[in-house]
Amino acid sequence: MSENLFVPTMAEMMAQGKQPEVLFWVGCAGSFDDRAKKITKAFVKILNRANVSFAVLGTEESCTGDPAKRAGNEFLFQMQAMTNIEVMNAYEVKRIVTACPHCFNTLKNEYPELGGNYEVVHHTEFIKMLLNEGKIAIEGGQFKGKRITFHDPCYLGRANNVYEAPRDLIQKLDAELVEMKRSRANGLCCGAGGAQMFKEPEKGNKDINIERTEDALATKPEIIAAGCPFCNTMLTDGIKHKEKEAEVKIYDIAELIANAQDL
Repeated sequence: MSENLFVPTMAEMMAQGKQPEVLFWVGCAGSFDDRAKKITKAFVKILNRANVSFAVLGTEESCTGDPAKRAGNEFLFQMQAMTNIEVMNAYEVKRIVTACPHCFNTLKNEYPELGGNYEVVHHTEFIKMLLNEGKIAIEGGQFKGKRITFHDPCYLGRANNVYEAPRDLIQKLDAELVEMKRSRANGLCCGAGGAQMFKEPEKGNKDINIERTEDALATKPEIIAAGCPFCNTMLTDGIKHKEKEAEVKIYDIAELIANAQDL
């Protein structure tokens, strides 16, 4: 990579006798999806800028099992979860940060009963913490004064009550945060949860992601901010469907922060 990103693995850290402060759980989307890889890179740039001691599992990371569990395959979920827990416990992992609310929810709420007890934070919470501790500074940069609306991911908002961190970060950019009518606890799903991301929609009058994109466009935004790679995909498809790609951009919160700083 030409960008000089510094991404150590847990195995490399262990070989040097070091224990990172936090494990960055990349997730399947962040590892394999071309659009989500950009979110991963943006977040790593922020971690590097803040001199955070972190590591990834690399090839030792497997899917958390969220899609399997939501689709009803509890057996596959437990197999995937147990494999990950064995790896993480061997490395004595204590804190995890992830940019995917699905991974976040599963690691935080469903791994403990299988023996995986970790402090799990979403990347928007983590970035806000870095800001509060003075490890990074944010100026508006290219987003100053822009109209930005934030779409609440189901597993971040309603499932885990994380509403403020992403909004605080948008406001730190000196941007104008405009709320959709359905937001926070009344937010509408993008349509990708419950493993729906991986199947074609059933017959109906309108796809959920189109409905949600219409909610967002009603605020007349220049940017729709997301905090989840699945939501990002669904909203991007919605914007393409509405032929608004030239006027409205979709960014993850980490990308907004990294781009504002020209990291």
